Amino acid sequence: MLTILGFAMIATFLVLIMMKKMSPIAALVLIPALFCVFVGKGAHLGDYVLDGVTDLAPTAAMLMFAIVYFGVMIDVGLFDPIVRGILKFCKADPMRIVVGTAVLAAIVSLDGDGSTTFMITVSAMYPLYKRLKMSLVVMTGVAAMANGVMNTLPWGGPTARAATALKLDASDIFVPMIPALLVGLLFVFVLSYVLGVRERRRLGVLTLDDVLEEEKETETVLVGSGGSGDGKVSMRKGAAAGTGGTGSGTDVPEGAGASADSADDDRFQGLDPNRETLRPKLYWFNALLTVSLLTAMIMEWLPIPVLFLIGAALALSVNFPHIPAQRARLAAHADNVLNVSGMVFAAAVFTGVLQGTGMVDHMAKWMVDVIPGSMGPHMALVTGLLSLPLTYFMSNDGFYFGVLPVLAEAGAAHGVTPLEMARASLVGQPLHMSSPLVPAVYVLVGMAKVEFGDHTKFVVKWAALTCLVILGAGMLFGII
Repeated sequence: MLTILGFAMIATFLVLIMMKKMSPIAALVLIPALFCVFVGKGAHLGDYVLDGVTDLAPTAAMLMFAIVYFGVMIDVGLFDPIVRGILKFCKADPMRIVVGTAVLAAIVSLDGDGSTTFMITVSAMYPLYKRLKMSLVVMTGVAAMANGVMNTLPWGGPTARAATALKLDASDIFVPMIPALLVGLLFVFVLSYVLGVRERRRLGVLTLDDVLEEEKETETVLVGSGGSGDGKVSMRKGAAAGTGGTGSGTDVPEGAGASADSADDDRFQGLDPNRETLRPKLYWFNALLTVSLLTAMIMEWLPIPVLFLIGAALALSVNFPHIPAQRARLAAHADNVLNVSGMVFAAAVFTGVLQGTGMVDHMAKWMVDVIPGSMGPHMALVTGLLSLPLTYFMSNDGFYFGVLPVLAEAGAAHGVTPLEMARASLVGQPLHMSSPLVPAVYVLVGMAKVEFGDHTKFVVKWAALTCLVILGAGMLFGII
């Protein structure tokens, strides 16, 4: 009964948010509360919620201060050179922009923290997507998949959990897995290229001058009509006659890019080059502080929430020494902080009820029990396939510490080594990073101003395909 109710609760949640019948926060709170009553444990709801909040409180604190820290770094101009560099590569070609999103997310993911990756990636790419009217779910989907592949780094979490649960060395799990993960990352890049080409066909390829000229013409129409004009201005598409629709010859002609003045370039990038919060004299201090913070996080010198709390306090105090200015910066980022932290605490209700009522344990046991005995010698493959739904519908802790040891025992009885089982368990991470139980995904959709349901509908099929590519590569290379 608990198994059925557990799956029903998850299905109800996903259907309601994807159909936009409820907001994610409301669904995360009300649906588990209702099912807790159905289970007959409504009297214990308070205990379950408090247990869930206790477990997720450090994560919520980390996200709150991480948003403040990186928000301040954006305000003071730390990431402006990144935006300008991406702009030079991407120009106004949707295909390049989507590929650039995947590359940037993969590079930034080296720090091992999904929230940091999403904050930097969205901050850099959002202005380009908005200016060219590109699909924002493409940005969130590509970023989530690239980060999901990179989340398997030993300091990213899942590999360390698998190593701990099966009493193995993390490097023994990860290093042989690198070829399969590289294939997965390459697949994400290829997929981003395909999605970018699709966006290019929808929007056309514009040069930087095209976009700026369109904006100027739009402003002229609006001003000339007293604001009553329809403001519709045709885009000059690179797919027009002469280009063959391939995008060839659509870049800025030689010398044209150099002739565009820097003011137009800054205007296009979406970050005001003259904003009052810029601190060019403190650029290297802020860069050193950020590198030191990420280094301390990777080396685990202090808990991550403590690091971001100290980092946010230092960033505010040094860049904005006057208290009114500090208050203004906190107020400027309060919306993101409230949305993300609220979502995390709402998720605590969902996870608290799942675990407290025992539904997650019954679901895991049922999935293990339904595996036919003939699949015993192929338990690594089974584990890889199970990692997709299980890491999506439950936390990494629940899967790696609750389910993986059971699967590993079943595999050991048929000669499958714990190392193979551990590597197979990492396959589902590209899908896991878009799970409603992952706090970082709310940073991604919140900063990108994308509905969680829209992101889910778009990314699930592509992320699952990425997982299967990694699993296939692992089997082909004899790693799994």
